[in-house]
Amino acid sequence: MRRTARPALLAILVLGTLVSCAEEPGTAGSDDGGGAGKVAFLMPDLASTRYERYDAPLFRKRMGALCQECKVIYQNADSDAALQQQQANSAMAQGARVIVLDPVDSDSASTIVQTAHSQGVKVIAYDRPVSKNPADFYISFDNEAIGESIGRSLVARLEKTGAKGGLLQVNGSPTDAAAGLIKKGIHTAVDDSGFDLLAEYDTPDWSPEKAQQWVSGQIPQHSGRIAGVVAANDGTGGGAIAAFKGAEVKVPPVTGNDAELAAIQRIVSGDQYNTISKPIKTVAEAAAEAAHQLMKGEEPEPDSTLFDTPSQLFEPTVVTRENLKEVVFGPDGVLGTEDVCTRVYADGCRRLGIR
Repeated sequence: MRRTARPALLAILVLGTLVSCAEEPGTAGSDDGGGAGKVAFLMPDLASTRYERYDAPLFRKRMGALCQECKVIYQNADSDAALQQQQANSAMAQGARVIVLDPVDSDSASTIVQTAHSQGVKVIAYDRPVSKNPADFYISFDNEAIGESIGRSLVARLEKTGAKGGLLQVNGSPTDAAAGLIKKGIHTAVDDSGFDLLAEYDTPDWSPEKAQQWVSGQIPQHSGRIAGVVAANDGTGGGAIAAFKGAEVKVPPVTGNDAELAAIQRIVSGDQYNTISKPIKTVAEAAAEAAHQLMKGEEPEPDSTLFDTPSQLFEPTVVTRENLKEVVFGPDGVLGTEDVCTRVYADGCRRLGIR
């Protein structure tokens, strides 16, 4: 399924590349304080909808507010580490002074950092760390805490309902160091939970299709024994849910992470148990502010160190049906009721008091 979808994704990528090469200026202005220039915002994949829908527009908006003369070069690598390297080289050739990088592969992205530093270009690791050659700054959510939070939330749910059986664990990409942190956090939550770990899978490229295929194979092997699924993000969680529905088996509680629109709708309908709200506005704006500081020759203020990199890590929030209305539609939310409560989900929204 991944292969057949790729031409459409590449078409989106080509369009995004053409737009990014236009070097979009900010939309609002202030005194740039000597920090004008070009900044590259390089995202890792199209499998997750958040980058196109939220991260890039929010980063551009905040960058424009900080520096009217600054120009943002945006590109998405569509899960291709070699392509991301080319995009970084292109951005530097266009004169980018700072690269905000969400790496496809946390190890191979070290080459991007090395090349950038050799040219005097600063690098901010965004969302996912660069694991070997340290970036100049790292901005993300606490990924280990994310894994532990979704795992503990699921275990509490299973204990409350008296569920019996074991768990499937669907991790993220083995080339993503952030996925490794989420995986570690999940194990912290579930290893001593009393629920056996039936099987575990590292999902290449965070692919929902590959997660679905793996879970589909596990359902007959563990028939009647799967009490829940700890999935590392909403895409893999959605793939797991699709596998149970395809097998015409009752969907057990399934976790997620990223609070994507489809996941919020699945929580409304009862198909998905939880997700993680990561106010993308918070990290996108923090990245813009750090980029502008680096462009002015200033050092962003860290609150911790991770992978030998000064870091700013934000706390995640678990979302279930119980707090969905408050968290998703609160002042920091990016979704509106018109986005979530479409005709299919209108009844579910009304039952949760969402109007």
